[in-house]
Amino acid sequence: MQRARSALERAAGVGAIRYAESDYRRAEAVYQEGQLEIARQNGRLAPWRNYAAADSLLRAAFESADKAAREAQTRIHELQYRVQSEQQTLRKDLAMWREGLDGSLRVYNAEKYWGSAELALQTSERLFAQGEYTAAIESIFSARDWLSRMSRVLTEYANDEASGLKQWRRWVEETLAESRRSGGTAIIVDKVKHKLYLVQGGRTIHTYECELGYNSARQKYFSGDGATPEGKYHVTQARHRGSKFYKALMINYPNERDRQRFAENKSHGVISRRAHIGGLIEIHGGGGRNDDWTDGCVALTNHEMDELMKYATVGTPVTIVRRSDRWP
Repeated sequence: MQRARSALERAAGVGAIRYAESDYRRAEAVYQEGQLEIARQNGRLAPWRNYAAADSLLRAAFESADKAAREAQTRIHELQYRVQSEQQTLRKDLAMWREGLDGSLRVYNAEKYWGSAELALQTSERLFAQGEYTAAIESIFSARDWLSRMSRVLTEYANDEASGLKQWRRWVEETLAESRRSGGTAIIVDKVKHKLYLVQGGRTIHTYECELGYNSARQKYFSGDGATPEGKYHVTQARHRGSKFYKALMINYPNERDRQRFAENKSHGVISRRAHIGGLIEIHGGGGRNDDWTDGCVALTNHEMDELMKYATVGTPVTIVRRSDRWP
């Protein structure tokens, strides 16, 4: 009986109640039967007592408990290996996705999903350290679900880019052609490359690094969405003083096409009926932060704004595209 009890305690101690429950419960039940059999024999007169059945039951309880302990340890080792392997693979996948996100225009929802996946991995690592292996696996599953959502967002984004590329090429070509014909100045912004090109007579004369809205991986839909608009615009006002961000060139967002798209999106339920189209989109100073931080404007350093405003004035064309592969 003592051996059987010790075997049950050992089995419970190594996690058999969780990881080999059926064998542990069987050993527990047989142990209790053995105890009852001993009680029955103790209730008989000494000459008629026979503990053979009790001994057999307790031996079976010991063997079942020992088996449960061994199975629990095997199961735990398997889970440990699986969790560590899954965590290692997930770390590599997160690093790969991180590199991909850092190497392109930031996709707002994808960033959030990546962060959720990373948090789920950290939770899995904490649970593993606490010996909660099943919960650690479940947290890995949660991380994988977040990465799947991120993958769908990026796929939709890639499809949207593919469908828009032809239009963006045309806008760039039209802007360059008009600059060549007039000999005038134009501004072209490539959001993916984070480049602002100053063009004169159809040729690039200056290239600047620029910063954008914090959610610029798509077209601007409404006020407060953090997206930098895409389209053909022109400068409506040159602010050499009085701007919140040093100096600024205000552009005519929203133009007629923006208003049309906004109305269509509202009618189709793409955006809330309470949304506003917004405005006050500028090319302004205050940049140089190496991050997309504006509410939808294009930011340069103050020194670069000084240079740009030597060329740009009211009426200067400003074309903003998500990306283009055709440049002068």
